[in-house]
Amino acid sequence: MDLDDLDIFRCVVREGGIARAAARLHRVPSNITTRIKQLEARLGVALFRKQGRSLALTESGQTLLGHAERLLLLAEQAEQEVRNGTTHGTLRLGSLESTAGARLPSLLSTFHLQHPGMSIELQTGITDTLLRMLARFEIDAAFIAEPFEPGRFSSRPAFNETLTLISAQGTPRIHSAADLSGQTLVVFPHGCSYRRRLTEWLAEEGVTPGRILEFGSYHAIIACVAAATGIGIISTELLDHAVLGNAVQRHPLPDRLRLNRTHLVWTDQPGAPLQALMALLP
Repeated sequence: MDLDDLDIFRCVVREGGIARAAARLHRVPSNITTRIKQLEARLGVALFRKQGRSLALTESGQTLLGHAERLLLLAEQAEQEVRNGTTHGTLRLGSLESTAGARLPSLLSTFHLQHPGMSIELQTGITDTLLRMLARFEIDAAFIAEPFEPGRFSSRPAFNETLTLISAQGTPRIHSAADLSGQTLVVFPHGCSYRRRLTEWLAEEGVTPGRILEFGSYHAIIACVAAATGIGIISTELLDHAVLGNAVQRHPLPDRLRLNRTHLVWTDQPGAPLQALMALLP
């Protein structure tokens, strides 16, 4: 498969259409259209479909985009290494926000000091979102939390975490699941591993919480809990680093729920940047 064809295909996706891709690549639109049609004929599938006045990727196009991103990145890395004689490359890394806030700052600092020719592009999200991004080859690796289904991904434990319930200062102590009956839960959206642990525990104990408030960041969750909005679940390692960490009260979970591991997961054979990062893990 021709790398130039893949670059044209990727540009059409990024620019959202033939005309803008042609302008970006300094080609005439008819040339871009012909190259896309030739690529579709070679693969025997449609890569785009009409969506109003714009183009949208088909399922086959989405699959090809992930592979195209990786192949073009590998080609760029190979050229840099041959030209400069040193290892370069970019690692597209996904991470839980808790891991990014508590675990990654020192790790990435060491990485950049030891490997100045490599770079990391970091995106945060919940476990299920990060796994979907891996499956679509939008990222190369991700730090996610238990529980999760590894599927076809490779994985290794990265960090041990301790989970705790949090409430506003001065609220009654939480001794069991029953104490959460009717309480408002302040959590991440569906797909968060910590939320899954909490809700499964309550279901096992036959406890029904009150409302569930969903927020997209730990900063918002901690702030709302501190304001006596409800009960949250969080990594103690992150809480120790949080600005409002002292504004909430901690309540220990049962042992089987308290201890949790963060894993690094990836697809295919790890490239040089990922291998360099893995070498720094505990």
